[in-house]
Amino acid sequence: MKIGTRKFGEIEVDETKILTMPEGLPGFAGYKRFVLLEDPKTAPFCWFQSVEEPSLALVVMNPAVFKPDYDIGLEKIINTLGWKGISPDEAVIYVVVNISGSSDDKQITANLVGPIVINSKSNSAVQVVLADTAYSCQYNVLKPEESL
Repeated sequence: MKIGTRKFGEIEVDETKILTMPEGLPGFAGYKRFVLLEDPKTAPFCWFQSVEEPSLALVVMNPAVFKPDYDIGLEKIINTLGWKGISPDEAVIYVVVNISGSSDDKQITANLVGPIVINSKSNSAVQVVLADTAYSCQYNVLKPEESL
């Protein structure tokens, strides 16, 4: 299937890799189909690309890369979502990343309060909003000890 993207132009994606977000993505009503695009040149950053809207793409990354102790209570989330037959090992977590600043003073922050959780068995996904958490929505990826 061909889709349009802002970053990569028109590309071919495997339809079996399309993720469905039944609740949609908060702030982007109406968009429920996404694909995770990985480019080895920009790893560990990926794009959470809308299949329906070429200009809707979020930079995401696996939080284990910069915060190996990140714990969102995945088992409880899986049960709350009603994802039957999936273990926490079969769920994949990404966090939305914001990259700003100049090349000399680059700022990279991650939203640890709103992770995207992917059910790898059903290709469904949800952005979870963690309540009562000490995590930040602007966690400093480059200097975790100085996190906002």
